[in-house]
Amino acid sequence: MTQIHPTAIVEPGAQLGTDVVIGPFCLVGPKVVLGDRVELKSHVVVTGLTEIGEDTVVFQFSVIGEIPQDLKFGGEETRLIIGKRNRIREHVTMNTGTAGGGGLTQVGDDGLYMAGCHVAHDCRVGDRVIMANSVAIAGHAIIEDEVILGGLAGVHQFVRIGRGAIIGGITRVVRDVIPYAMVQANSGDLEGLNLIGLKRRGVARADIGAIRAAYQALGQGEGTFLERARKLDEESENDFVKNITTFVLAESDRSYLVPRG
Repeated sequence: MTQIHPTAIVEPGAQLGTDVVIGPFCLVGPKVVLGDRVELKSHVVVTGLTEIGEDTVVFQFSVIGEIPQDLKFGGEETRLIIGKRNRIREHVTMNTGTAGGGGLTQVGDDGLYMAGCHVAHDCRVGDRVIMANSVAIAGHAIIEDEVILGGLAGVHQFVRIGRGAIIGGITRVVRDVIPYAMVQANSGDLEGLNLIGLKRRGVARADIGAIRAAYQALGQGEGTFLERARKLDEESENDFVKNITTFVLAESDRSYLVPRG
């Protein structure tokens, strides 16, 4: 059974799945879609053209689907889509997109968004992402699957962070981060690979060896960084290495954090 607290406001037009729980003093807008078993704890605002996938829990005082914090936004109707089984903790904000950025902010499945995180307009966030307290993701950023961001990390607009990377706490990221990399320090230096994360996910030793060799090949040798990436892409058949080279060779608006030789 769907449960709506008497103090909550669910505006006409909102679509609720089965067994949804809406706690005290929540506000659900008229164009919101909540999937099965979504729970809004209390004092949660979900507004705009927003969809939240099944089994997601949103904690107190979060604001989901509000308009972008972008002065170019002209009131156009844009969307926010959040996937399944996410844990969105207290005071998290996630904004809809802008017309100039494709009109969509998208968050994947099985993520943990700790207290005070911000996901800005037109971002694309993958599956199984963890953002620790007060992480801020600026507009148009792309965060691939299984990325971990430490507390108070800040990601510049248009930056891409590749799959399986880990960003240390209080780190500013202003350039693209290759998959499986480790970035830390206030200046956002590329310090190596997220070897602990790879091992925890059960990645085979041979694959980890291939990733380490690829990292070294990108950081040293003849030619530019992109030339080395193209050569590596031609020579390697390893799936993890292909993830790296595909990421590096894709179109980007930012430069890269380059491995040290």
